[in-house]
This record gives sequence, C-alpha cells and structure tokens, in this order.
Amino acid sequence: MFVRFLIFFALIIIIEFYFLSGVRTFVRDFSVGKRNAVLYTVYAFMSLSFLVGLISLFYPPQNWNYFFRSVSAVALIILLCKLLGSSFLIIDDVIRLFRWIFSLFATKQSEVLDASKGITRLKFFSQLAVAFTIIPAIGLMYGIVRGAYKYRVHRVKVPAPNLPPEFDGFKIVQLSDIHVGSFRNDEGLAKAFDIVAKQNADLILFTGDLVNNMTTEVHGYEHQFKRLKAEHGVFSVLGNHDYGDYVTWETPEAKIQNLDDLKKHHADFGWRLLMNEHVAIEKNGAKIALIGIENWGGNMRFPRYGKMKEAYEGTEQYPYKILMSHDPSHWDMQVLLDYPEVDLTLSGHTHGMQMGIEIPGFKWSPIKYLYKNWAGLYKQGQQFLYVNRGLGFLGYPGRIGIWPEITVLELQRV
Repeated sequence: MFVRFLIFFALIIIIEFYFLSGVRTFVRDFSVGKRNAVLYTVYAFMSLSFLVGLISLFYPPQNWNYFFRSVSAVALIILLCKLLGSSFLIIDDVIRLFRWIFSLFATKQSEVLDASKGITRLKFFSQLAVAFTIIPAIGLMYGIVRGAYKYRVHRVKVPAPNLPPEFDGFKIVQLSDIHVGSFRNDEGLAKAFDIVAKQNADLILFTGDLVNNMTTEVHGYEHQFKRLKAEHGVFSVLGNHDYGDYVTWETPEAKIQNLDDLKKHHADFGWRLLMNEHVAIEKNGAKIALIGIENWGGNMRFPRYGKMKEAYEGTEQYPYKILMSHDPSHWDMQVLLDYPEVDLTLSGHTHGMQMGIEIPGFKWSPIKYLYKNWAGLYKQGQQFLYVNRGLGFLGYPGRIGIWPEITVLELQRV
C-alpha cells in the first residue's frame, strides 16, 4: 500500500508542478494584485491535493464521513482537470525536446528565431492548460451541486404480445442503484420519492445496489424507504455493492452479518427481496411472473451469485415473465441464450457512467465501450431489456448529462 501511495504522491507532484508552471506563465502579464490572487488560489488547491493524499495514507477512504468524501472528491476532480490542462504543457515540452535536438544541427541564427517562436508557443499552451482545467472543473462542480439531484422521469411503453388483457396498461416504476451511503442527507431521497409517489405505480421494482458497501449506510433513511408503496407491492434484488465485497471485514462472520442485516432492512421497508426465486403478480384473476435473481455479472469480473435456473423453475405456467437482474450483461450472456421466454428484463448497474450526452435521438457515454446495453430500452427478437441509469451516484459525487432516473414502464398488450 505504501508503494502505491508513493507512486500516487509522485504523480500529484508532477501534475502540480506542470500546472503551476503554466499558471505562472499565464499570469505574468497580470497586475501584481491579480497575479498574487491567482497564484495563492492555486497554492491553496495544491495544498488540498497533498493534504487529501496524506490523510488517505493513515485514514482509509472507506471510513470517511460525507464531509471528507466530498472534500476528497473536489480535490480529485481538480487534480484530474489539472492533468487534462497540463497535458498541453507536456506536449510543449516534448516539442521543445525535439527542437533542442534539431537545434544541435542548426545554425545559431535559426536557434534565435526558434527561441522567439517558442516563447509565443509557451504562452499559448499555458492559456490552453488553464482553460482546459477551469472549464471541466466548473462542469464537474455543477454535476455535484445540481446534477446529482436533477431527477428525470423516463416514460417507456413496452410492447407485450404475451401479456394477459387484465395487465394491459400495467404501470411499473423501476428504481436502481440508490447507493444511499453517497447521499449527504435525506433531502435528495425525499425529492426523488415525492416524484415516485406521483406516478401512481401498480408495482415498484428496485434492481439493486441499495448501499455502497455497508448496511449501516441506511441508518437514518429508513423512513424514506418505507414511503415507497404500490398496489401490487414493492420488490427488490441485490446488486454487486450490496454484498460488502469491496471493503475489508474484521471477520468473515462480520461480512455475513452485514448482508443478513441488509436483507432484514428490505423486509422492514416493506420490500419483498427476491433471492433467486419468483412470485406471481395477480390482477383480476390473471397472473404474470416476476423473477428476481442475485447479482450475475458478465463484465469486468463482477460476482455471479445469481442462480437463474432456480429462479426460473415453475414460471412456465405464466404467459408473461419479468426478470429483475442488476447487471445488464446478464441479458446478453445468459437470458437471451437460455431463457427465450423471459419477456422483459430490468437492470441497472451502469449508472450511464454518470456523465455523457443525451439529447432526443442521441445518447453517448464512455460506459458504452464497456457495456453494449447501458441505458434505456433494448430489443432482440421478442425479448426486451430496460437499463435504468440509476438514482444515486458512486465515486464521482455528481452527474453530468446522464441525469438520475426514475423509470415508468407501461406494459401494452399488442
């Protein structure tokens, strides 16, 4: 761990050195007062980067409270933006290196001319470095302050040829990836659940990742989760973060207890947690199957706790089947291949990477290079998959372009 820390600290020093040199070039024509104001601001944020790095060595980040996580997130965001901006200065140094090598074989006159041009180029690259640091930083800060709670309702009509007539127009609200441990207080959840209440859902389904790592994260939020109500119930499954796999536990028994406590909380909320099993949803005498499995990851070595065979067995009698499976890669790697009678799969997990571009008719996020199906409705043959963009956030404590989602799915018999 200490070696990794030294490497990280060395990277901080290099990035800060390059950025500071660029800022000094950028402000050298400023008045003394303005130049000092800019430089002192840069020194302050530089000190913050080093302070966060030192604290993380002695106080593991997974034990930080919301304040420390927020401060570290700001410091890391600024550092990454500095890295982006400093890349222009690194390019300039590479150019200088080649020019120096070339100058060894050039005349003295050409050296003078090159040096003159080099000063202008340095100023230009310094301006680029500052611009490409400040602009992304402003955007990322907006994503933290406003974007994280900029909830969007996505209304989707799902064609359902096998649907019993009694379920035509059946309304499902899907939530996913709440990651309650990332919230500062319950105001964000209250705002989201107020929106959910207005949808008058027949059924509410939560597709995993209630917490970041530990069940204790839900403490103080129980009253908000209990607010989720629907005529045909609230059902849930587990996501990869719910198992506590990403923290170090004092004993194996502590990890097991953490998961048991989380299951009890689902029950206390009034949610029916489906653990590799199915239930019948009944309306006016007609029934459809709701299948819920534990996390089944197909990408990036995520755990496969799900047992689809156990959950699916006995659903043959139902004309329409809905599957709740946290990771959308499960749809491609098992559902489509082995379970062609699953009509609709609901997933989350990707968060849309919490940043990207989404306008009518077009959506893009870096997550698309890791997940084929990463946000919205997908169809193959007669089977549908819907990937929820997530309600909460993890890692980067905000969202840009890919806003937190409340999905309203309406089943339509065709």
